[in-house]
Amino acid sequence: MTKGADVRGVSGLDDSGLPSWLRPAIRTGGPDAADTLATSRALRRAMSITGKPRQAAVLVLFGGSPEPDPVAPGGLPADAEVLLTQRASTMRQHSGQIAFPGGAEDPGDDGPVGTALREAVEETGLDPAGVQPFAALPKLFVPPSKFDVTPILGYWRAPSEVRVVDQGETERVVCVPLTELLDPAHRFMVRGSLGYQSPAFQVDGMLVWGLTGGILAGIIKTAGWERDWDRGDVRDLESSLAAVGMTL
Repeated sequence: MTKGADVRGVSGLDDSGLPSWLRPAIRTGGPDAADTLATSRALRRAMSITGKPRQAAVLVLFGGSPEPDPVAPGGLPADAEVLLTQRASTMRQHSGQIAFPGGAEDPGDDGPVGTALREAVEETGLDPAGVQPFAALPKLFVPPSKFDVTPILGYWRAPSEVRVVDQGETERVVCVPLTELLDPAHRFMVRGSLGYQSPAFQVDGMLVWGLTGGILAGIIKTAGWERDWDRGDVRDLESSLAAVGMTL
């Protein structure tokens, strides 16, 4: 095992034999990621006066051929994909939003890797035996839920069937082709009413933004998969959500 983006105190990570096209994702960083992390830490400090943040983890799971495509940016294979879920519209927080499988840490979890895998099984029914967790990104604080979220990067060595397991938590489970996320026509920025801006992807009738969109944008850039897109295209968040039948 080698050190990934942040493996301090994180057990269960193994990047041995990782496909060459996915290995650069371990170094996810850069100005955008640094700004996001700095904002997250400032929010955590400000919110700490009301109590200690709760620990949570999400599984950022990539599938695709282990062989790189020599003519594609970053060697990304044509069948590369990422697993996403849509939270149930009845959820109290982040209802209807597109997210990675994940949730709050349980006492029996073996750290954030255990949390991410358990939650992924509960939400999507995937077989964890086919998942290789290989890196952990720095924690990101989510103010509405007061969660400290650890993103766990994984490679889907042996993909299994996925589905909605509990409709009370999840409305949709989908494997999104990365070629669709990377299409410049599907990428823009969104701005909320309070001035918050986020990278966004509009794919398969979904708007991927916020924490999920930011994590994906950082990985895509660092891994070298990115295609030129219009960063000056900034759209109203509520209007963008309405365009795909979603709401805040």
